[in-house]
Amino acid sequence: MAFVSALQIPYRESRDGFWGEQTSTLNWCEEDYNITFYCAEVVNTLTNLVFMYLGLKGLRNVLAYSHSRVFILVYLGYLVVGLGSMAFHTTLKYEMQLADELPMIYTVCIMAFATFSYRKSVAVQVLVAATMAGVAVFITVYYLYAKDPVFHQVAYGLLTVGLIFRGFFVMERDLRPQLSQRNPAECDRLMREMYKLAVTGILTFLAGFVIWNIDNIFCHHLTTTKKAILLPWAVLLEGHGWWHVLTGLAYHLILWRVWLNRCLDGSEKDFMLDWTPLRTIPQVVPRPGAAVDGALQKKTQ
Repeated sequence: MAFVSALQIPYRESRDGFWGEQTSTLNWCEEDYNITFYCAEVVNTLTNLVFMYLGLKGLRNVLAYSHSRVFILVYLGYLVVGLGSMAFHTTLKYEMQLADELPMIYTVCIMAFATFSYRKSVAVQVLVAATMAGVAVFITVYYLYAKDPVFHQVAYGLLTVGLIFRGFFVMERDLRPQLSQRNPAECDRLMREMYKLAVTGILTFLAGFVIWNIDNIFCHHLTTTKKAILLPWAVLLEGHGWWHVLTGLAYHLILWRVWLNRCLDGSEKDFMLDWTPLRTIPQVVPRPGAAVDGALQKKTQ
């Protein structure tokens, strides 16, 4: 306890800030400009670095291993979400709030295209693309009109849940029979591995959602505690920051789709899921000794 007391740094007394008055329709439990004059919510801003790291990692792997090109757009969207969130929490301006929230919708719509257009004809792919573009436009226009954060949250949640159920459906309807026929010795192991990856992503996201709600509901009590224990320890009680970290780690759900596509494509003999649960970030990489070339790496889009 003496060590903790010796490292207590007080917050700023002033709440004036470089970016001026808040114009966003949302504000979070982290008190504004309590650490620095130049950033409204320091912890909520910096925790978005998770998106930067994982987005760049995913983008690098797609390019290096020739995964489906649609995932280039997915990871770019993932990066834009992180950048928009950093801008929002730094400034608390409405325009930056939109730069955070709307890319979330666009990125999940791109994932929906990757999910529902897989192995479809060009005509169906165009139809799916047009449908998802229409969904994105509708959500954008209505949200700009209504300015209701609950609408955005519900829309994002429903799209995400739909993609998850579709993924499980495809695993059982298509992947399990295919693996049972062409690779029976590995079928059960691959299916367990894929379920573990998906469930890890889902539980991580849900943990972030629970902490996000605790932060909103018990904000007054958390703020009182933070003022008592001071910095740097109070950083651990910034629930919205944990939401960023945990939803960033829902990156596992993107990898789930990458690995699912590879297995549906029959490439599980040449690629592998490189992942130690709770210890490493998953990635789909060539197996040691695999002749990774253009002929081997079949395009799935």
